[in-house]
Amino acid sequence: MTYADLQEALRILGLGERASLKEIKARQRALVKRHHPDTGNSSDPEMIRKVNAAYRIVSEYVSAYRFSFAEDEFYEQNPEERIWMQFADDPLWRK
Repeated sequence: MTYADLQEALRILGLGERASLKEIKARQRALVKRHHPDTGNSSDPEMIRKVNAAYRIVSEYVSAYRFSFAEDEFYEQNPEERIWMQFADDPLWRK
């Protein structure tokens, strides 16, 4: 797989730079439903093959991804927790 392959797969699936595993799977399912030949809605019969191929590429990429459990990465993924940590000692913000 090349970076261009990954970018094309993301374009086909309609995903941005960041997506959770749940979002990737939901997007694939929605596109399969929309383009499945049995629905009769597909104007391009090859689209379901493209969607499935794109999903395989993205799945392969994320399955090999090494997740970071570092504190800075945690706060990047959970910005509300970063704000909470900044103001946790402030009497106005205490729980």
